Amino acid sequence: MRRSIVPPGPAATQCSIPASNVPLLSGLEAEKTRHMPGGGAPLAPFLVASLKRAARLRCGEQLHALAAKSGLLASNAFVRNSVLAFYARLPPSLASARKLFDETPPPLRDAAARNTLLAALARAGHLDRAQRVLEEMPRGHRDTVSYTTVVTALARAGHAGPAAAVFRCMLAEDVVPNEVTLAGVVTAFARHGAPATVGVAHGFALRMGLDGFVIVATNLVHAYAGVSELHFARAVFDQMPDRNTITWNAMINGYVKAGMIEKAAEVFWRIPKRDEVSWVTMIDGYIREGLILDALKAYAHMVREVGSNGNEALLVDLVKACAQNSAIAEGQQLHSIILKNGFDAHAFVQATLINFYGCCGIIGLAQMQFRLSDKSHIASWNALLAGLLRRGLMHEARQLFDDMPERDTISWSTLISGYVLNECSDMALQLFFTMLNAGFEPNEITLASALSAVAESGTLDQGRWIHDYIINRSIKVTDNLSAGLIDMYAKRGSISDAVQLFNHASDKFSSISPWNAMICSLAVHGYAHMSLDLFSQLQRTDIKPNSITFIGVLNACCHTGMVTEGKQHFESMTRQFGIQPTIKHYGCMVDLLGRAGYLEEAEQLVAIMPMKADKVIWGSILSAARAQGNVGLGERASEELAKLDQTHGASKVALSNIYAYAGHWTNVSVVRKELEDENLERQSGSSGIV
Repeated sequence: MRRSIVPPGPAATQCSIPASNVPLLSGLEAEKTRHMPGGGAPLAPFLVASLKRAARLRCGEQLHALAAKSGLLASNAFVRNSVLAFYARLPPSLASARKLFDETPPPLRDAAARNTLLAALARAGHLDRAQRVLEEMPRGHRDTVSYTTVVTALARAGHAGPAAAVFRCMLAEDVVPNEVTLAGVVTAFARHGAPATVGVAHGFALRMGLDGFVIVATNLVHAYAGVSELHFARAVFDQMPDRNTITWNAMINGYVKAGMIEKAAEVFWRIPKRDEVSWVTMIDGYIREGLILDALKAYAHMVREVGSNGNEALLVDLVKACAQNSAIAEGQQLHSIILKNGFDAHAFVQATLINFYGCCGIIGLAQMQFRLSDKSHIASWNALLAGLLRRGLMHEARQLFDDMPERDTISWSTLISGYVLNECSDMALQLFFTMLNAGFEPNEITLASALSAVAESGTLDQGRWIHDYIINRSIKVTDNLSAGLIDMYAKRGSISDAVQLFNHASDKFSSISPWNAMICSLAVHGYAHMSLDLFSQLQRTDIKPNSITFIGVLNACCHTGMVTEGKQHFESMTRQFGIQPTIKHYGCMVDLLGRAGYLEEAEQLVAIMPMKADKVIWGSILSAARAQGNVGLGERASEELAKLDQTHGASKVALSNIYAYAGHWTNVSVVRKELEDENLERQSGSSGIV
């Protein structure tokens, strides 16, 4: 049987609510309870049940009116709290819940009513108001539910300090926390970013016997991982008798964020039931480590196991990874999945696809994707601009830049850095100052590119102006900017300014780039011992050298003829630092050995190199042979240079000089005849300063 309740007054809708199965009251209470109009079940239980089931605001308002008219709203706590709970349950009616609570006389505001309002305020994000309600509650009403509601809400919102403060008040009032309270506390303590605070929460969980709850242990795993204490996170994880998928995912995520991809994979493949979050976390880990093939295999496995293609964010990350690794076929397959799922409607997806084809050098497809994209989205213009610049299409890139309906800092920075990379430093500087005159604020990339342009073809005054601009605008001097400033000062001839800048900020450096700039600059300017001393100082820090560092170190050894030290540094690259030497490192060693007169050893090093020697290395051999008067080695080096570049006239001239020094005048005549017959010219040097 269904009854329709329509209170007096205009009503746009009717609210039909079942009245069956409503529990009846008995005895004296039943006599006091009013009945439904026309007879039937007692009204109070009917209102409580109906309010619990009501889903529309209008229905609740009608029931509220009936409760008020019958007098039950004032006399029956269950009815009053049910009306409050209804309003609290619907986000748009939070104001009605607060109004009803405020209109209720304080003696009638019981713990249930206060907790109901607390929960509503917490869900709506009104955390200051929720804290005030908690503070205003009589001490006898503040129970575990009250404190848990506020603690968890503050923790989820990232307010770690207030959450911890509320928890301390809870303990001070001898209110016993439950597993939900402690899970929120663990989350809050983890946001402090200190292992000690997480340890405090863990210790409290152990004392209270709450560490056995899955929700508490899972949050501990997540918290320890968040403060980079993976061994503690794993210990909690391994001791858990029961784990859910969220627990497994928390452990995987901790390993992924720490870059421990093998550990993450070990846990991942043990998950009894992997969900989409498990797969996405693992794929993200592979992408972070540059393991694109593993990421793509995991994605294909996810599609088969979970039956999901993922969301647009995951596909964008995969396409970006394909772009960085020039995985054209895989990227195009992902493009087809994007099309099938309609994700290409998103502007950021369109820009990613343009960038993918641009990075892979398929400019035609990048341009076609651009034509299909939303032209109002500036990221698509910037993506195509970057793609054109990578291919050295400077004219097309400038035309696109000029045609842009609007530009942002990224647009200007992209073209400026493109000019620098394509050895058009003058144009880069001109564009940089045009950007400033147009009222755009440069970012770190813009300024770093401008400094590189100054270093290549600008003036010291221009470099100092940019440095003053950075200081006057209070722009944060990052490690990359410091490296750019050091390199600029050194290449513009003011090594003293470079050293002064390095000494002033060296204690703030967190990466290797400024150290590399200073070590290499000192080596090039002939301050070899200072360069090597700086390398020794670097080794006393937590910053690890990279391959560029050793180019500077080996150059320093080369300029001072420190063969033994050079060999030691070269061998330490692989043995101590795990850095594989590149052709530039071998070139430094060949030059070092050649300058010191160890020609046979230099030739042996060229023979055992894992890559073929280039013109620079054979040029070093030829120069060393000329200096030592070694005709045979000079002839071999000249032959190798001719194989690499038949128009390399300088090698012929050097060989002719070697023959002349050795008195082999017949050979001198032959070589000079070859120079004349083949029209080979020795290019004269030029200066960018004068």
